[in-house]
Amino acid sequence: MKNQQDIQQLKDIPTELPISLDYYETWNIRVVNRQKVPCHNYLSPNRRDFYKILFISSGQGIFTHGMNRYEINEPTILFLHPNEIISWQNLSPENDGAGHYCLFKKRYIEKHPALKAAVDKYEIFNNPNKSIIKLDDASTQAIDSLFNQMHGQIKEKEAYAEDTLQVLLQLIIIDSIKNATFPEANAVTDDYGHIHHFFALLENEMSEVNYSNPLRMRTAQEFADNLNLHPNYLNSLLKKYTGDNVSAHIKKRLIEECKALLLQTQWSLQQVAYAVGYAEQPNFSAFFKKNVGITPGEFRKSYAFAG
Repeated sequence: MKNQQDIQQLKDIPTELPISLDYYETWNIRVVNRQKVPCHNYLSPNRRDFYKILFISSGQGIFTHGMNRYEINEPTILFLHPNEIISWQNLSPENDGAGHYCLFKKRYIEKHPALKAAVDKYEIFNNPNKSIIKLDDASTQAIDSLFNQMHGQIKEKEAYAEDTLQVLLQLIIIDSIKNATFPEANAVTDDYGHIHHFFALLENEMSEVNYSNPLRMRTAQEFADNLNLHPNYLNSLLKKYTGDNVSAHIKKRLIEECKALLLQTQWSLQQVAYAVGYAEQPNFSAFFKKNVGITPGEFRKSYAFAG
C-alpha cells in the first residue's frame, strides 16, 4: 500500500520548477514567500543555474534529494545545489505551509567572496549529508526574521540591497548550522531510482556537449540500453510517474540545451547544430522552429536586442 501511495503522489508531480525561470535570464537573486507563492508538487530533474534555499516553517511533505527521501513534518531548511535532482510532494493540500525560499545565481556567489567563503566552509550545498537541517524553535524564528528582512530589502530597492542580502544569506547559513540536526534519509523506491538514473544520465549527456564532443545518445532505445532496462519499461515508468515518455523528456532537455548554447556561446549555427547531434544545420533549424516557434537565428537575435 505504501508503494502505491508513493506512485500516486509522484504521478501528480509536473516536471517543472515551482516558478518558471530560464537559466539564461539576467536576475541575480529572488526571495519568495511560500504563503503568497505556494511551492506545489514538482520534480526538477535538470541542471539549474541557481542555488536554492528552501525554508519550511510549517506544512508536511516528502522531499527527494538525489537518491534520498525525507519526510518533512517539522521546521526544516534545505540547501539545494544547482546540479541535484530534487522533487517535492505536498502532503498538506489544504495548507501549502509557511516559510520562504531564495534563489540565487552561481554568479551571485562569485560576486560576493564572503558569501562564497561561508558556502565553502560549511559545505551545506555540496555535501548531501549536510543539505537538509531540522530546526529548533529559536532557529526557526531567527531564520524567519532574516527572510523577512530580505523581503524588506528587495521591496525598498535600496542602493546596497544586494550587499545586504548576501550578509543576510550568511546569517541564515550560520543560524541553520550552529544547532544543526540532520534528519535520517529513507531510500527511494526502485521505480523512483530508475527515474533518477534516467534524468542523471540525460543531464550528464546534455551538459557535456560541444562541437568537439557532440551528443551521443538521442533515442529512448539508447538511454534504456545504457540503464540496462527495456525501453518499453522505461517508457512506462516515466509516463506513469511524470506524464511524459522518454522521447518527450529527451526533446525538452535538448531544446533547453539548444537555447543555452545559442545564448551563452558565440558558436555558429552549424557548430551548435553539430554539437546537439545534427549533421546538417537546416535540419537543426527545422527542429528548433517546430518546437520553439522561431528559428535559432531569430531566437539568438531576440535576446541580443533585449539585452
